[in-house]
Amino acid sequence: MSQNGTNGTYQKMQFATEADLKVRLEAGELLETPDQMSEEYVMGLKRILTVSADTELLSAPAYYHAATHAPTINAFVSAMAIIQDELGHANIAYRLLEDLGFDKEQMLYEREPNEFKYPYAFDVPLDSWVELVCANALYDRAGYVLLGDIYEHTTFAPWKRGLVKVDREENFHLRHGETWMRKICQSESGREEVQQAVDWMFPMVMEWFGLPDDKKRHTEQLSYGIKGSSNDTLRQTWLSTGAPFCEEIGLDLPVHWNETENKFELDYPFPCEFDEAEKRWLMEDGEIEWGQVLKRWKRRGPMNRDYIETIQHGHKELQQMMEVV
Repeated sequence: MSQNGTNGTYQKMQFATEADLKVRLEAGELLETPDQMSEEYVMGLKRILTVSADTELLSAPAYYHAATHAPTINAFVSAMAIIQDELGHANIAYRLLEDLGFDKEQMLYEREPNEFKYPYAFDVPLDSWVELVCANALYDRAGYVLLGDIYEHTTFAPWKRGLVKVDREENFHLRHGETWMRKICQSESGREEVQQAVDWMFPMVMEWFGLPDDKKRHTEQLSYGIKGSSNDTLRQTWLSTGAPFCEEIGLDLPVHWNETENKFELDYPFPCEFDEAEKRWLMEDGEIEWGQVLKRWKRRGPMNRDYIETIQHGHKELQQMMEVV
């Protein structure tokens, strides 16, 4: 029996009971197949895998949009290598979803653009080589933090195995970004351009990790051990390497280290409103409700439809050709 909805069609499977799942998890076992999982575990896994798959997928058109501004052929080739990696990472996650009974083709080609689940950051265009390499250093660092946590802690064995490759390649992506940012920041004008990009991209990364822990709606990913760390903890993990790197190359971030609390604290209203047209955060207007942020995420951003249409275009053309034949 199949079930349908905007979250994708999936084949109904035989699941374990919550009691049986608990016994396995308490014994420290890794889970391989849906019959070892409860339905709630599978749906929690589906939520996080979908975000991972969609994020990797949408990074490809987003990065390509900026890669066309590469300063040299070699730089363009390096960007294409990163895009190829990202598509491979997306395929791993979609393939795992398929193994869990979800329809991969439907998820890729039949969802509406606003039904894809990925960080809002990729809905805002990267319009230069500088913005692309900043995305590698900032956005791919977020992916490295998130997936590194899952690799270390997840109770879903196939994903742990798949992330061995992903972890290494995401590390290459962020190092690529760091290398280019250091190079560009050697000149005063270059550092100013990088600073302009970081000014709007850094708050995007802080949103990337999701709602604060006290507002998190889905807790099964932690309780089942699908991932190991909370959203706020992952934000701090990113800051522990991202903030020192930016300081090292002479960039300013609106954040400081609180010695008393032993953690990083943001020096701007979080969350705040974002002007898509100007690529500027309206920090002067003060803090807004997370409900307003969720509405922005749900309606998606300026590049959402263009990027999804780019991804789905070839498949739609093929389907039309097959109907004619």
